[in-house]
Amino acid sequence: MGSHFFAMMSRMRYIERWALMRNAYSENISEHSLEVSMIAHALTIISNKRCGNQLDASKAALIALYHDATEIITGDMPTPIKYYNRDIEGAFKQIEENAANKLLHMLPEDLRDEYTDLFFPAGGDEYLWKLVKAADRISALIKCIEEKKAGNYEFESAKATIESSIAEMNLPEVTIFMTEFLPSYFKTLDELQ
Repeated sequence: MGSHFFAMMSRMRYIERWALMRNAYSENISEHSLEVSMIAHALTIISNKRCGNQLDASKAALIALYHDATEIITGDMPTPIKYYNRDIEGAFKQIEENAANKLLHMLPEDLRDEYTDLFFPAGGDEYLWKLVKAADRISALIKCIEEKKAGNYEFESAKATIESSIAEMNLPEVTIFMTEFLPSYFKTLDELQ
């Protein structure tokens, strides 16, 4: 019997993000996951080079690549709803876990163990998962910046909330990224060249 796993992964491009917001341009979870993957990889390299850690940057990139894959099944749940209260948050975490298991069981059994810790934190990978979460929030912040540059002020409140959540993470790698790389997102193409 064939495996449906990668055919399902290809459907990430059909799941739109920010569904409750007016968007100047749409963003799907495939595009978002690529950006989160690149940022998580960079955060891990920063962590290794400047913070004295020895983390697996490639694994961080892979975790980030699959971090929203469950949304193929669940859809993109808007943050205000997902975190409305502990009951809803707990129920949604269980739904996401069930979706992750469903996706993993689409893989042939002999390959499944290679993907499990990309969907579920494994022992010793906790810090990688924190960096992926930080990369996810940085990506959301970048979306807010880009929307504002396009003249869309719909994301103003989201931007403030995301900036606050990033600051609360208190991760030195994130501070470095925000200082050295984020300002470029405010520039035009001509200014970047």
